[in-house]
Formats: sequence, structure tokens, C-alpha cells
Amino acid sequence: MTAIAEHEIVALIDAFYAKVRRDEVLAPVFERAIAAAAWPVHLAKMYDFWSGAMLSTGRYRGNPLAVHLAVEGLEEGMFARWLALFRATAEALLSPDHAEAFRTRSELIAKSPKLGVVLPAGLEPARRRRHIFAIIRNKRSICTDGRWPKLKIPEQSQFTL
Repeated sequence: MTAIAEHEIVALIDAFYAKVRRDEVLAPVFERAIAAAAWPVHLAKMYDFWSGAMLSTGRYRGNPLAVHLAVEGLEEGMFARWLALFRATAEALLSPDHAEAFRTRSELIAKSPKLGVVLPAGLEPARRRRHIFAIIRNKRSICTDGRWPKLKIPEQSQFTL
């Protein structure tokens, strides 16, 4: 297999998220979490994430668990839809070997306890915030400006477990 190239990662991520933004189930979740003007920043982060995942570049700096916990309306079943759309996009754009490599890695990532966590449906906002703060309390360096989607992290959390 030839090496995966950065331009393939960019093409895959651009095409995939264009589909996500049109998907009847996934689009509303992403619209709530990412402002229209913030998409270039999100895509750049995803390029870095997948570059790290596929090429071990180490460019990604973030905490996917905290980000996914902060997303309103995210449900466990959506991960399967995300994976299916990602796989279909990879198969349409990449060589069979490269598409298989992305499929395998994406499925491995989806099974990771750090990314597979979805808060129970109906969890009230205060408990949701406590869970998020417990995870990120000592990891402020993961987000340079201290903000997450629709959530500001105070210096001293008012929440206790």
C-alpha cells in the first residue's frame, strides 16, 4: 500500500463534512455545536486529528471526550450513522487500501472509551456540566481560549461531584 497523503485527508474530511452538513440526522447536531463561521476552524482541527491518526504527525491538540460530552443532542445511534457516512465517503474518494485503512481506524476510534461515551438521555444540564468539568478540570491546556461549544469553563468550577 502506498502512503496516505495529507491531500487525501483534506479531501476526505472536506467531502465527509459536506455530507454531514446535509444529513437529516447529523446536520442539526452539528449546526447547534458549530457556528457557520467556525467551520474552517473545525475542519482544520479534523485535518490535524486525522493526520495524527493516520500518519502519526502529532498535530492534533484536543480532548475529544470533553468536546463530545458538551455537544447537545448527541445520541449513541448517531455514531453508527457517522461511521457509515465516513466509510462511504472514503470508499468513494480513496483507493481501496486507503479507504480500508480509514475505515479500520475510524471503527477503532469509535470503540474507544474516550470517544464512545454518550451521556444518558435526559440528563439534566447541571449533571451534564458536572460530568464535563470532572473530565476537563485539570486539562485546561486542551483548549487555548478556555471555551467549548456553548460552554464557558470558569477558572474555579462551581460544580462538585
